[in-house]
Amino acid sequence: MAKSVQGKTLVIVESPTKAKTIRKFLSKDYVVESCMGHIRDLPQSAKDIPDKYKKEPWSRLGVNVDNKFDPIYCVPKNKTKIVSQLKALVKDADELILATDEDREGESISWHLLEVLKPKVPIKRMVFHEITKEAILKSLKEVRDIDYNMVRAQEARRILDRLVGYTISPVLWKKVAFGLSAGRVQSVAVRLIAEREHERIRFVKSKYGSLNGDALKNSEYFPVRLNSYKGKKLAIGKDFDELTGELQKERQTKVIVLEEKIANQIKATLQKQKLKVIEVDEKPVSRKPAPPFITSTLQQEANRKLGLSSREAMQVAQKLYEQGLITYMRTDSTFLSQQAIEASRKEIKNLYGAKFLPESPRDYTSKKAKGAQEAHEAIRPAGTDFIKPDESELTGVQLKLYDLIWKRTIASQMVNAEQKQVSVKMEAQDTEWNASGMTITFAGFLKAYVEGFDDPDAELSDREIHLPELKVGDNIEVKDYKYNQHETKPPARFTEASLVQKLEKEGVGRPSTYASIIGTIQDRGYVKKVGNQLQPTFTALIVSQLLKKFFPDYVDLSFTSSMEDSLDEIASGDKDWLDYLTSVYLGKAGLRHLVETKEELINPEESRSITLKGLENYSFRVGRYGAYVCRTEKDGTEVCASLPEESAPADVSGETADKLIDLKINGADALGKDPKTGLPVYILNGRYGPYVQLGDATDEEQKPKRVSIPAQINHETIDFPTALKFLSLPLELGLNPDTSKEIKAGIGRFGPYIVHDGDFRSIPKELDIFALKLHDALEILSRPKKGRGKASALKTLGEHPLTKDIIEVYNGKYGPYIKCGKVNVSVPEDIGVEGVNLVKAIELLETKLDELKAAAKESKPSSTKLTKKSTTKKTKALPSKKIIKSTATKKAGPKSEGPALTQKNVKLKTDAGRKVVLRKQK
Repeated sequence: MAKSVQGKTLVIVESPTKAKTIRKFLSKDYVVESCMGHIRDLPQSAKDIPDKYKKEPWSRLGVNVDNKFDPIYCVPKNKTKIVSQLKALVKDADELILATDEDREGESISWHLLEVLKPKVPIKRMVFHEITKEAILKSLKEVRDIDYNMVRAQEARRILDRLVGYTISPVLWKKVAFGLSAGRVQSVAVRLIAEREHERIRFVKSKYGSLNGDALKNSEYFPVRLNSYKGKKLAIGKDFDELTGELQKERQTKVIVLEEKIANQIKATLQKQKLKVIEVDEKPVSRKPAPPFITSTLQQEANRKLGLSSREAMQVAQKLYEQGLITYMRTDSTFLSQQAIEASRKEIKNLYGAKFLPESPRDYTSKKAKGAQEAHEAIRPAGTDFIKPDESELTGVQLKLYDLIWKRTIASQMVNAEQKQVSVKMEAQDTEWNASGMTITFAGFLKAYVEGFDDPDAELSDREIHLPELKVGDNIEVKDYKYNQHETKPPARFTEASLVQKLEKEGVGRPSTYASIIGTIQDRGYVKKVGNQLQPTFTALIVSQLLKKFFPDYVDLSFTSSMEDSLDEIASGDKDWLDYLTSVYLGKAGLRHLVETKEELINPEESRSITLKGLENYSFRVGRYGAYVCRTEKDGTEVCASLPEESAPADVSGETADKLIDLKINGADALGKDPKTGLPVYILNGRYGPYVQLGDATDEEQKPKRVSIPAQINHETIDFPTALKFLSLPLELGLNPDTSKEIKAGIGRFGPYIVHDGDFRSIPKELDIFALKLHDALEILSRPKKGRGKASALKTLGEHPLTKDIIEVYNGKYGPYIKCGKVNVSVPEDIGVEGVNLVKAIELLETKLDELKAAAKESKPSSTKLTKKSTTKKTKALPSKKIIKSTATKKAGPKSEGPALTQKNVKLKTDAGRKVVLRKQK
C-alpha cells in the first residue's frame, strides 16, 4: 500500500485483542494501540459533576437540557492513564487512523477520541467488518471521514436513555422503593415479562383426553390416534384459549372433550374390530434452510443450543471477531458477500458433494427487520476460505459458538431438504382415526445444520416417523388402546431467546443492546433466571403497574419502537437530533412536564402494592426486606407476612398466603425443647425459605441460631430429632493433614457445603451432610473448583507494596485475570499468563485500586515511540463538549439506561425541591 507520508502511523482500535490481530497484517510503519473501549461518558455519580454545575436543576442528569442538550463528558479514572498514553503517541505520530467498529457506537468512540486527543496530524477513518489481512489492507485504501450523522444518532441515544432513566427512576425511589430504576428499553422488557406473568395468573387449567392405539400391519407397529367420535372432532390443545385455558366458545359445539368414561366405551366397542383405511394422502415437502445469523438470531440459538445468556454469547462472539475468525457480530443483515458465498459453496462441494450445492447461490437480501440499523453483512466465518472448526485451535465455548456460526453459514447455501409426508385416515363404528408419517428423502442442508439441535446426523433419524405401506381398504388390527389425560398449559415464561425474539419483532431496542438489557433487569432485581426461564419478581409487577398507569407511553411497544425509528432518521441525516430531543423532553408534551404533573398524583402506599387475579382478598407488596403478602382480618386489622424470595407471583396460591399469614398470627408450635439449652425448637419460613430456629427472638437475643433447610427437603415432614441435627451444624469434620486447618460442614442459603480456610465447596446431592466424614471432605476439596468461589491460582506473584494483599493469577470463564484482595483485572491477550510478573501485575492493577492513586500518577506513558513529522490537517469536528476527569471508575461497554445505585449516597435537590439520593454506579 502506497503511503502518503513517511514515518509511522498510529492506528487506534477498541481492544487489545483486536489490536494484536491487526498488527499481524500491517508493516512496521504502523503502531496499533487500543483505547480499551469508551474513553469518556456522561457523569455516573454526583461526585463527577463539577461544582459550578451542581446547583443547576439539570446537573443530576449530566445534560444541560435547557441549552441544546449540552452534555458533560467525563474521562473515567480508569481511562486517564490510557488517554495520557494515546496523547503521547499522537504527538509523535505522522498520521492517525481511527479503526473502531463500523456501527454507531464505534463511530462515536472515534469522535470522542478526536475530541479528547485533539490531534494535529492528518486523520482518517478506517472501517471493516472482518479482521483478515485482505479486509484490513482493503480498508486502508478506502478510508473516509467520520460520519457525524451516526455520531449524533449515538449521542442522541445516549442522552435519551439518560433523560428517561434519570427522570423516571427518582419517582420509583420515592413512590415504591429506593434503588429501583427505569429505562427506555429496560422498562419495556420488564413490562413484557410482567404481562406474561399476569397471563399465567389468569390462566385456568382445563383437562381433555386422547385415545391412542398401537396398530399392526405386516408385523410392523405404528401409532394411531382417535380423531373424531360421532361426527365431532376430539378437542386438542389448540381448541383451548391460550390466555384463559378454557375451551374457545366457537369450538364448544364443534368438538367433544374426551373423558375417560367415553374412552372406555369406545375401547369396549372396538375390542374385536379392525380399523379400515379410507384415505391415504402422500405429499412431498421441501424445506428451506434458515438464513445466516444476525445478532438477535445468534443470541437465540446460542441460548437454545449452548445455554449461553445473551451477554455471554456476545462476549464470546466479540472474542471471535477480534481474533479474525468471524465477521462483525453486531448486524441486522442476512446478506452474504460474494466472497462468503464462494467460500461457502467451495466448502459444501468439498464436504458433501455437488448434489448438496444449489445451481445458483441463495440470496438473503430482503427487506430489513423493523428498525434495522448499520446492516453490513451476516455473521459468518471471516475470510475467503473459512477455517474449519476443528482446525481453528479454539477450545471450550469459543469453539462451540464458532462451530455454530460455521454450520449455519454453510447450511444457508445448501439445497433444500426434501421430505415425504404421509397422512392416513381410518374408521370403525362411530370413530375416525389417523396416523401420520414423515420420511426424509434427501437431507439437503439438514446434513450440516438442524436449527435448535447440536448433532445433525442424530437429529435426522429422530425427525423421521415411519409407517408401513398402507392402501385404501386395508383392515388394521389394533393391539392396545390407551387413554391419556392432558392439561392445558399457561403461556410459557420468556426465556432469553424468546424475549430477544419478541423485542426484535416489535422493533424495541437494538440486537446489539439486548444482552445488556437482559443483564440489567436481572442485576436490578426485576427478574430472576430460574433454569432457562426469566421469572419476574413482585417488584417487576409493581413497577410495571405504576409505569403503565402514569407513564404509559414509556412502556408502550409502539412508542418505544418509534423512538428507534427517529434515531435511524437522525443517523441517515433525515432528522435533526436537537429537535427530536426537544420534542421528547421539553414542552407540555415532554417527559419533564409529564413527570412533574404526574408525580403528585401517585399515592406511595397504593404504588407499592398489587392485587392479583383470583387472589383479590390479598395485597402483595414490596418493602425494604423484599416482597410480602397482607390479609385484612374480620376485625379490620391487617396482617402481613414475608414471601420467600424464590416465590414467583403466578405460583403463589391463596393456600400458600394463608399459611404464611396464619403462622405470623399464631406463631409456630415448638417441636420440642433442645436438651442442651432448654430452648424451644421451631420450623419457620422466611424470605430465603424454610429454616430451623433455636429459641425466640428477644431484645436480648435478636438473632437466635438459624439453619437453612435445603430445598430438596420438605420442611413440613421434619421431626424433632431431625431438627436437632440441623441445629448441630456446623459439624467439625477434622483437620486437613496438608494445612492442619479445620474443615467444617454446614448448610447455607445455597445448600449444604464444606469450608476449609475460606474455601467453600458445595456438598454433592448424593451425599448426606450428617453422614459426611473427613475423607469425603478431602475428596471434595481435591476436585477442581466449579462455579463461584476460590479457584486454584495459576501463579502467585507476591505481595502488593501498598495493600499488602497477595497478587495471584487465575483462569476465569473469559480468560486469565489478576486477583489482588477483592480487586480483579483481566490479563491482556497480548501479554498472556506467561508475560505477567509482579511488576506488570502492579501496573495493571493501578487502574482499579483507589489505594494506588500516587502510583497511578507516577506511572510512565507507554514506551512505544513514533517518528514525528510536522504534517497537519484540519478536520471537521463537532462543537467541543466539556471534558471533566472523573474520579469514578466505569467499565467500558453498553450503557445502563437508569441510574445504578450503591450505598454511597450524595444528596441532591430535584426540580421540585425534594431530597432524593443519587448513588454511584457500580
